[in-house]
Amino acid sequence: MKFPTRRQFLTQNLPGALAAGAVGAALLTEPRLRAAAAGEIPRRPFGKTGVLVSILGLGGWHIGIQKDPAESHRLIRTAMDAGINFLDNSNDYNEGQSEIRMGEAIKGRRDQVFVMTKFNFRDKKNALRELETSLRRLQTDYVDLWQFHSIERQEDPDWIFAPHGAIEAAELAKKQGKARFIGFTGHKSPDYHLKMLTKPYAWDAIQMPLNVLDPHFSSFERRVLPEAVKRQLGIVGMKPMAFQNAPKTGVITSTECLHYAMSLPVSVTLTGCETMERLETALAAARSFRPLSEAEMVALRERMKPFVKDGANEPYKITKDFDNRPAGFPPPYEA
Repeated sequence: MKFPTRRQFLTQNLPGALAAGAVGAALLTEPRLRAAAAGEIPRRPFGKTGVLVSILGLGGWHIGIQKDPAESHRLIRTAMDAGINFLDNSNDYNEGQSEIRMGEAIKGRRDQVFVMTKFNFRDKKNALRELETSLRRLQTDYVDLWQFHSIERQEDPDWIFAPHGAIEAAELAKKQGKARFIGFTGHKSPDYHLKMLTKPYAWDAIQMPLNVLDPHFSSFERRVLPEAVKRQLGIVGMKPMAFQNAPKTGVITSTECLHYAMSLPVSVTLTGCETMERLETALAAARSFRPLSEAEMVALRERMKPFVKDGANEPYKITKDFDNRPAGFPPPYEA
């Protein structure tokens, strides 16, 4: 499989991102991104929002699984103290514990963080209920980014934009000041992301799996990322280690995985850190980050090529869990 060179990718697809100082050589000259030299975590523009976010974001699922909530609080506060300001979450993570613990941890420091959470219903009425629940758990009256969670079915975009669909909830939440920005997430198929982008809505953000395995199979990096950059969206990369399957191969380190993902034209790379050890590894990777050269990125992709296995190491792309199975909330919807 032939990939565009780094120079081609930057010059053909990323003029907006380069103007925002997001990737490539621009990273080396952008003052806000030189912070790593001083041991701090660099920040990047979040699309066209005017907000600067840390290049490393804290994944929300992993901070809700600790037996002792105090340990969750410690992970979140340590991340914040280190300079992470992008916090990920979702209404359905760990039966609400991820949002509850995050709300407790950021209390008194809400203005220091960019809080993102996600919702699952495709209709307006239930989506708004999810939002109110999330706000209560997070102990805040607004979220910075509210995202449609898991665009995993080919029907999802049409359901969301149906009469009384969840897009109406997003518009209302923004109008009421309960959500500053709106985006969507998913990790099943680039086709579903591209379909969402064809819908008549001015998205603020997009989230997708971006890692060193992705370019070889059903690639978001090759198919969706250029379009997201063209639109100057806030781009959230997730699964930088492909469920830990990349470092488990033994031929690439966690730090190399993170540096590959951060070298893409993204605003922030999310990673899950359920222990202090993993958090410290991620923080060290962010502090030591410098954009990889084209040759370095090609070498990492080639190193991982034998482990693609038709998507087996990216199981979220090949799962059949959502295929031909009703979601429980297709239209028509109540007003």
